[in-house]
Amino acid sequence: MSSVIKSVSIIGAGLMGAGIAQSIAAAPALIAKGVAVTLVDVGEDRLANGKKIISSSLARVAKKKFDGDKAQADAFVADTLARITFSTDAGLAAAHSDLVVEAIVENLDAKQKLFRDLDTRAPKTTIFASNTSSLPISEIAKSTLSRRDRFAGLHFFNPVPQMKLVEIVRTQELSDTAYASLKDLVVGMGKVGVECKDTPGFIVNRLLVPYMLEAIRMVERGEASKEDVDIAMKLGAGYPMGPFELADYVGLDTTKFITEGWFASGKGLQGKELVSPPASLGKLVEEGKFGRKNGEGFYKY
Repeated sequence: MSSVIKSVSIIGAGLMGAGIAQSIAAAPALIAKGVAVTLVDVGEDRLANGKKIISSSLARVAKKKFDGDKAQADAFVADTLARITFSTDAGLAAAHSDLVVEAIVENLDAKQKLFRDLDTRAPKTTIFASNTSSLPISEIAKSTLSRRDRFAGLHFFNPVPQMKLVEIVRTQELSDTAYASLKDLVVGMGKVGVECKDTPGFIVNRLLVPYMLEAIRMVERGEASKEDVDIAMKLGAGYPMGPFELADYVGLDTTKFITEGWFASGKGLQGKELVSPPASLGKLVEEGKFGRKNGEGFYKY
């Protein structure tokens, strides 16, 4: 038996947070249930940027949905935005939420501090969830006093409105009731939730990161060029992007951060050698080449 989630607060108005808020506000099943969503960040400028991200995304959806009918498209964007509350007060938002989803910087201390503060403001029944892609949920949850049975991972994928998958990450303490509530919300968003344990990388990144790193090592060993590796995986395996294109898309700095963290701790990680950091990845990051985000990584953009 699950408890119904009727109000959700998203902390962090960047790409991920804005995408999660949009996906909730635009989901017909959740609209019918009257689910409210609040997007929170520390300043009005960041909230304005989050609103801009959502508006642009909704405009693209509306253009396809209404086949050039500007009046209907504009109404769709306006109505969806009207279902999102924008706030700079995380504590106040949490105090009125059944679920709080964190989507801030990928830093353990920052996440723990946020949840430590919100733990004193949110009702005892509120579920906490982190959108982290690489940090242990159980470590983040240590910042709360008596909410371990209502603390989970909700790992959405970028771009959130288009990507169907959500990894629902279970710690050993997470209750069946809290898990069922999260699964119901994910289904209501029109997405597919997969259950996984709180292990490094969960499912997707645990497979994806070693794949990208081995592609880099393959080129370092002189076994193939990065261009041919990318072509081979696209045409031979049917992948939409090759591993080097994907690494540039994810961000080389992000990829380096994840793999070095996993390799250094080794906690809960089988096959540690699979995430040994390649030298050429570190060299590109040292040179400030992070991929698509700043114009150059393995490729120039």
